[in-house]
Amino acid sequence: MTLHDLVVPGFAARTEPYFRIPEIRAADPLGADAPLARLPAMNAAADVPALAAALRALLPEPEDVARYDVPHALAAMRDLGMFLGSLKRHGTEPVAAVPYVLPVLEHLGRITDMVPRDTVHHYTTWNPPGERLRTYTGLTAEARLQDAVRMVIPGLVAALEHCAELAGLEPYDPGFATALDRIADSLGAMVESIDFTIAHVPPVVFATDIRPYFEEIGVDGVDYLGPAAAQVPLWLVDLTLWQCDRSDRSYEQFLAESVRYTLPGWRAHYTAHRDGTSAVSKFSAAVSWETEGGRPPAHLVRSGYSLVRVLRILKAFRARHITVARKAYAEEVRLYDKGSGGAPLELLRAVLDLTRDNETFVRRAVEPARAGGRARLAS
Repeated sequence: MTLHDLVVPGFAARTEPYFRIPEIRAADPLGADAPLARLPAMNAAADVPALAAALRALLPEPEDVARYDVPHALAAMRDLGMFLGSLKRHGTEPVAAVPYVLPVLEHLGRITDMVPRDTVHHYTTWNPPGERLRTYTGLTAEARLQDAVRMVIPGLVAALEHCAELAGLEPYDPGFATALDRIADSLGAMVESIDFTIAHVPPVVFATDIRPYFEEIGVDGVDYLGPAAAQVPLWLVDLTLWQCDRSDRSYEQFLAESVRYTLPGWRAHYTAHRDGTSAVSKFSAAVSWETEGGRPPAHLVRSGYSLVRVLRILKAFRARHITVARKAYAEEVRLYDKGSGGAPLELLRAVLDLTRDNETFVRRAVEPARAGGRARLAS
């Protein structure tokens, strides 16, 4: 099994157009294969006139766009997006340079029910591997970065489905621990992905050669971020585990801004659960009611251990992520103060601290003897 074939049970059988991945990757509705093969050379030369001319030549006629189904519209946005990011990297607003791209971007956004520019999903999951791979630089490190994101998508799809199930359960339900265990199993690829990134994407190369292509562009007066890895919505897992009622203002604002870049079904997940009761809060309430003699009953202990397991995976991923981000945004190499998803390092640290605090709280509730007596339950 290769990185490009990585699946989890049920993933390949999904029928939503956003998950018809082989079809999207194979599509080339704009005839962009040849121009995109030349894109790294244009970028190396900072040839803005050539980039603008190539983008202009790819633009489809309105009647052609009207005939696109969702997979072909996603493929078209993927390929136009490579030129959008390239022009902005060289100091040119793409819509200003090629005004006729604006109605095309807006039409593609309406067809796909997504923002009117490319996202991380276009850049990675829907990007064909092998000879047709679309990259800005042609660097091996850029291709490996795309691989790292591809690794996490199937597991994240499964994890979010289990999160939706978890939201309807209580800690005393046998299925509560089972859903958490399934989330943990699905998220294992997150830690593997960050380790893969550390091994294959030098932070300095990311900071100086790749990151500049992920800048925001203006589309009809609105700024849209580039295809940032932060758009992979691990934060939707946080939402149902702890974030919806145990967060802070800065993370809440980040989620509210980031959700528009993800898939329609995942935006619906956010809307459905953002005002809910988190798994940690449910566990806290259950332990407050049922704990006797300094230790919760066995069914709550099992739920607690399963919750700790998931939070530890999230904590491990975030600790590694901060290490990578700190190197990429070190003072001597950084070109930007914020990550490509709009988050400063301070927010990454805050989210790690929140994740760690929730994990510690739950662990102490199920291990009171090792924690020095019955845990004081937070409200």
